[in-house]
Amino acid sequence: MKKLLLAVILLSLLSPTFIYTIDETEQVIITELGEFKRTVSSPGLKFKKPFIEKVIKFDRRILSTDAPPGQYLTLDKKRLVVDFIARWKIVDPLVFYKSVNNLFSANSRIEDIVFSEMREELATHNINEVIAENREFIMDEVKRGSSERLKDFGMELIDVRIKRADLPTEVQRSVFDRMIAERSRISKRYRSEGEEESAKIRAQTDKEKEIILAEAFAKSEQIKGQGDKKATKIYSESYSKDPGFYEFLRKLDSYEKIIDENSIIFLPIDSELFNLLQKKD
Repeated sequence: MKKLLLAVILLSLLSPTFIYTIDETEQVIITELGEFKRTVSSPGLKFKKPFIEKVIKFDRRILSTDAPPGQYLTLDKKRLVVDFIARWKIVDPLVFYKSVNNLFSANSRIEDIVFSEMREELATHNINEVIAENREFIMDEVKRGSSERLKDFGMELIDVRIKRADLPTEVQRSVFDRMIAERSRISKRYRSEGEEESAKIRAQTDKEKEIILAEAFAKSEQIKGQGDKKATKIYSESYSKDPGFYEFLRKLDSYEKIIDENSIIFLPIDSELFNLLQKKD
């Protein structure tokens, strides 16, 4: 019993020297006395030669490199502070181990390569393209150039994206002032153009109004003339049937216009009006 217990204890102490495990997130390379022997990527329980073989594990998941902000010069000679993030993974553990060896060195190498590619690419674009118009196209170009160079280090670059792109602090105020002045100039131009167009519209409206009023007045005068003509014809036809009655009505109309209760009239005694006024009911 003691021998069995001793054997179990001895086996548990020696098992790490010839047994190792790999999970789904890992990949390993095996070296023998410092020389590469094989790469293992399938998960599970694995065996190795005790003491002389060494297991070196690497992450097989997608990793990220969050670089510190850096300054770049655009095509229109504007300085821009860009903060980017890169996603990548190890595709060749042996090449990775021989070239960069560890994640710290890998992140440094990625930052250097992406920074270099981004500096060259941003130098061919104006600042407005980087900030708004062509950012995605620019980052695709940076990714393409960086991917080719990172293959030599056993890494595959998945994506590069700009987290933040700003002007340097010392020039932000002056740039903002220029932007405000430019927007003010544009707004004044729009107002001026609007006022000019408004004046044109008012002038055209007034012209059309005068034309409409003139045409309406001419039409109304024409209608009045036609009405007066018809009325005169009707009066003429009516009064021609009894001229005496017509003359009598005209006289009454004249008397009504010149005489009221406060009128003082001097008439010759032989006038027709005097005779009418002297008549009693």
